[in-house]
This record gives sequence, C-alpha cells and structure tokens, in this order.
Amino acid sequence: MTGERTLVIVDAANVVGSVPDGWWRDRHGAAERLRDSLVPYAAEGLPGHAGPVELVLVVEGAARQVASVPGVRVEAASGSGDDLIAALAAAQGVRPCVVVTADRGLRQRAEAYGARCTGPRTVRPLPPPRGI
Repeated sequence: MTGERTLVIVDAANVVGSVPDGWWRDRHGAAERLRDSLVPYAAEGLPGHAGPVELVLVVEGAARQVASVPGVRVEAASGSGDDLIAALAAAQGVRPCVVVTADRGLRQRAEAYGARCTGPRTVRPLPPPRGI
C-alpha cells in the first residue's frame, strides 16, 4: 500500500439502473442524484476503505453533461463507460482501487488490473419495501 487515498470508481449507469425508481425517464437527473448521494463517501470512505477516498463517477450517454462537485469528480465517457472505467483502473498501478458495479464483464476487466470490485448496494442501498 502506498499511503495514497483509495480511488473509488462508480459505474453510474449500472448503479443507477440497480434500483427501478423511474431513472429511465430522466437519466441525467438520475446521474446527478447519484453523484450528490456519493459526496459523503468521499470523506467517510466505503466498507473496508476508510476515508477520505477519491471518488470518480463515470457517466455516459444522456448523463454526459453531469458536472463534478466537491468530493466527486465526474468523468464523461466519449464511448463505452466500461472502457473508461477499465482504463482508469489500469492506470492506478499499486494504488488501491475499488470499482462499484454489478457488471460481471467489467468486474473481470477491473480485477485483472488489481482493482477490488463491489456491488451497487455499497453506495446505493435498496429502498425500503413499499407500504413501510
């Protein structure tokens, strides 16, 4: 371990799509809401990775215009979001890196570069069941 902050790369499309809350009606807005919900993790960290961490939200498609905010850097993929996430993971070398996605193919690619992978629930708990 190098003492550098852990890089946490979040697959916006995959995490947003993990909860059927109507995100498809406003993909840009859904990505902004996800971005804003990630801000506390920058200071607090993730399970197994104490804060502060460097948070990168990778967006694509209709969410490409989402801007960075303090605590969360937004990277817009010009093509495939998965390709950008894999490239970011590859560039980390020995620096700790966590990729947040449920995409099996992307997980395999990121893990090949030494990244640890975790699912969307790490940063986006499921909503409570209806009627509660």
